[in-house]
Amino acid sequence: MAAQFGRRLRRGATTTAVAAAAVAALSASQAPAAPQSDSAVEDRTTAGATPSDDGAATGNSPYYTDLPPLTTPDRPGTSVNLPVTGSAEAGIPASILAAYKKAEQEVARTDAACRLPWQLLAAIGKVESGQARGGKVDANGTTLSPILGPALNGQGFALIKDTDGGAYDGDATHDRAVGPMQFIPSTWATWGQDGNGDGRKDPNNIYDAALAAGRYLCAGTRDLSVAADLDRAVLSYNHSTEYLRTVRSWFEYYKRGTHEVPDGTGVLPAGTGSGTTSPSPTPTPTPSTGTPGGGTSPSPSPKPPKPGGTTPSPDPTPPPTTKPPTTTPTPAETFGGIEDAGTGTLTATAGEAFGERVKVRARNTLGAPLTGVSVTFALVGGTDARFAGGKTTVTLTTGAGGTVSAPALTAGEKTGTFKVTAVAGTTKPHAVAFTAHVTARVADTVVRTGDDALTAAPGAEFADRVEVRTTYKGTGVADTAVTATMITDAETPAENDKGPYFKDADGNPVRTLDLTTGADGVLQLPKIYADDTAGTYTLRLTTASGATLTVELTIEAPAA
Repeated sequence: MAAQFGRRLRRGATTTAVAAAAVAALSASQAPAAPQSDSAVEDRTTAGATPSDDGAATGNSPYYTDLPPLTTPDRPGTSVNLPVTGSAEAGIPASILAAYKKAEQEVARTDAACRLPWQLLAAIGKVESGQARGGKVDANGTTLSPILGPALNGQGFALIKDTDGGAYDGDATHDRAVGPMQFIPSTWATWGQDGNGDGRKDPNNIYDAALAAGRYLCAGTRDLSVAADLDRAVLSYNHSTEYLRTVRSWFEYYKRGTHEVPDGTGVLPAGTGSGTTSPSPTPTPTPSTGTPGGGTSPSPSPKPPKPGGTTPSPDPTPPPTTKPPTTTPTPAETFGGIEDAGTGTLTATAGEAFGERVKVRARNTLGAPLTGVSVTFALVGGTDARFAGGKTTVTLTTGAGGTVSAPALTAGEKTGTFKVTAVAGTTKPHAVAFTAHVTARVADTVVRTGDDALTAAPGAEFADRVEVRTTYKGTGVADTAVTATMITDAETPAENDKGPYFKDADGNPVRTLDLTTGADGVLQLPKIYADDTAGTYTLRLTTASGATLTVELTIEAPAA
């Protein structure tokens, strides 16, 4: 195949010489000139800096650097009856091509000003996953096996710690790019789409991923018919000018003509197999020298004869290595998936233990329970809840009946909803997510902090201030609403019109106040004043949860 430059690009894996060779090859094939890029953009790959997330859809993960053939395809359209002309590289698998065109139509309906061309999605899909591994998708457009990038652990790639509990990428430690368009989980959480109308947003589905990529590229006010906006969009997907040049070259190639090929028969990038994970970067490759479109490289030249006219004997062939025999697991031993094994409602009050524990069951491909399966439980979302021992991630193994329960879970002080995920499987991870909710403490008691008698002379003020504390199981509850009312002693109490009173901001007497407790649930009431009517009166304090306290107030003349 002509002009095939390399297999994957990562930081430091492709040299300036290769980039120059790629540009030269494009020039020789009359491909478009170097793309117009933002002058402020730095090529982090060629600069040798460690890439960072930078909000890129892929987390700046590796990508294929094969370039289009030198031969230019005709414009046959997309009919399956048309022959493959020029290079087979012009063929796009049927489901993949349909997904790109469907995404173009949907974006045109909702964001016509963006002018998204499906050929741009095809170019990115080619560079990111080789058109979903040559179109290996099922009837719904979901990849037959996961397409995962390497762990973004900062070792030659960006450092992106896990954001999904392994729900999408099966990695509860670091994120990985996922699916045909290689979205990292944190970006998918924001941009994920349901492109095929099945009610799910699955980064492994080409219809969902293509529509998400289209909306991502059209972010803001971009007009992709403008070269500068298109460049910025592509760089936002993977921040590298080498990436931009590669995508641009495929974009122009597909614009000159494509044809549809059956799913699973698309051409894979050089050096790729049918594995489920993206290949590791390789050393700097050498371009093939076959005829354009021929796809063959010449055989190595024979060694020159030794002085004296004798031809050296061929190098001895090393003895073949014998691979150890491999055993294929039976269906009864093969992991098929995990499911909820009867987990109840996960609700707890702040600071308390959850009454339920997450419980899952692993099954084999026959649907029977499977023991010995490693399951990783992880807490996902903004929560300070923790498993026993203060952990947020725990890996356990299924036992009898194929079940395993997560450790006991304790709520923190942060209220709201979060997720608990359970992920199992390596080559084909499967995840189950559970919703957990932490509610705020609600006061169940109102008590005085002192016990001194509260008395005042007629027309004077009470010397001691009333101080109370709202608690839940003995723990103070801040920000609790408390209503303080001077009440009558009737069978059905009402607000009293005589006796002790508070003052409002204007100094007028009032006998009902709405107040709020402060730190640790403590509330000191405003000053209380006595009118001229001697007697014993009742102050009632109540909370919205129904906790009630009555305080006795006495107005009496001082002793002679």
